[in-house]
Amino acid sequence: MNYTNKKTLKDLNLKNQTVLVRCDFNVPIKEGKIVDDKRIRAALETINYLLRNNNKVIALSHLSRIKGIEDIKSNKKTLAPVATRLGELLKDYEVKFCSSTKFDDIRNCIKTMKDQSVLLLENTRYYDVNEQNEVIKRESKNDPELAKFYASLATAFVNDAFGTAHRAHASNAGIASILKETSCIGFLVEKEINMISKAINEPIRPYVAILGGAKVSDKLKVISNLITKCDKIIITGGMAFTFNAASGKQIGKSICEPEMYDMARSLMKEHGDKLVISEDNLCTYEYADLEPTLYTIEQGIPHNLEGLDIGPKSIAKFASVLKDAKTIIWNGPCGVTEFSHFQAGTRAVAKVVKTATSNGCYSLIGGGDSASAIIQLGFKENDFSFISTGGGAALTLIEGSPLKGIDPIPNK
Repeated sequence: MNYTNKKTLKDLNLKNQTVLVRCDFNVPIKEGKIVDDKRIRAALETINYLLRNNNKVIALSHLSRIKGIEDIKSNKKTLAPVATRLGELLKDYEVKFCSSTKFDDIRNCIKTMKDQSVLLLENTRYYDVNEQNEVIKRESKNDPELAKFYASLATAFVNDAFGTAHRAHASNAGIASILKETSCIGFLVEKEINMISKAINEPIRPYVAILGGAKVSDKLKVISNLITKCDKIIITGGMAFTFNAASGKQIGKSICEPEMYDMARSLMKEHGDKLVISEDNLCTYEYADLEPTLYTIEQGIPHNLEGLDIGPKSIAKFASVLKDAKTIIWNGPCGVTEFSHFQAGTRAVAKVVKTATSNGCYSLIGGGDSASAIIQLGFKENDFSFISTGGGAALTLIEGSPLKGIDPIPNK
């Protein structure tokens, strides 16, 4: 799927208008305080551009999932802290927050907006539960009436939330379907699409993908899309156990998917020369941060142990493939990085990718767990060519599937 020709913010020349901007303010909040404001800062370029052009900005975002009315009444998932932080970051402009989700209240809030100001509406997913505590998913299932209400608030729509680009919600696809000719993507989404598309469609070779994480089934479409494009695909993390078990190796009680064995065997038979699979692991008796024992796949992992990270043989094997790469896509960590005993594999691979990047390699970290893991391990964003802000959306684009939240936005 090619999204590089979608209408962008600069194509619309928006001035002196009221503009809806779908942002991704799904940030971690603990005890009412924002732990990481990276996603808020990522939206500033688009918002500042609109404000400088004398527009009023109505910002929309979700925050986490809403499972019941208690999630709303407790205020644990309100966007109020985001509004406060946004006001601090946009100190030259007025930022207000509308805490009500009643349509008339929202319209009244908009009537009081000044030129060159921002109004952040409450969590879009509050509409997923009604006052009777019934899960109705008006936002998440793209309810046409909710989309129609949102669209009635403005004359133009900018989708700058890459994190939800793979899902058709009322606050993205729904609005864009109504405000079609005055809909576009924002600067963040434009950059995400261009940077990911560059790695997928214009790779400089050697071209290597690193695929980790727990499940092969989650990455099946990615593997299928990349296997004919990449020179090598490194299979690591929990995924590797399914491939090794399918080859008859003993993996103990490590995570695996027996229903994927046939697919794994087929891939190894047809593309064995391209697949580079983990061959040793740090193992422990339970899923916990315990002192590990090293076992190679040839030795076999004892039945009462499970692998939670890769070992030195795998690290050396991966490094030999990565050191000469000119394009690297990485999605999914090599181990359970939440546990200090099982961070070494991901850290070592990240160091190799960082070095390759400094030597001219184009490196894309595909969001989600891999992005958070390498930042957690002390690496910086500029150690790599690009770190995506959207895990599921990045994966969707890499696997060649449609970005349903962006599809209704017209091409240039």
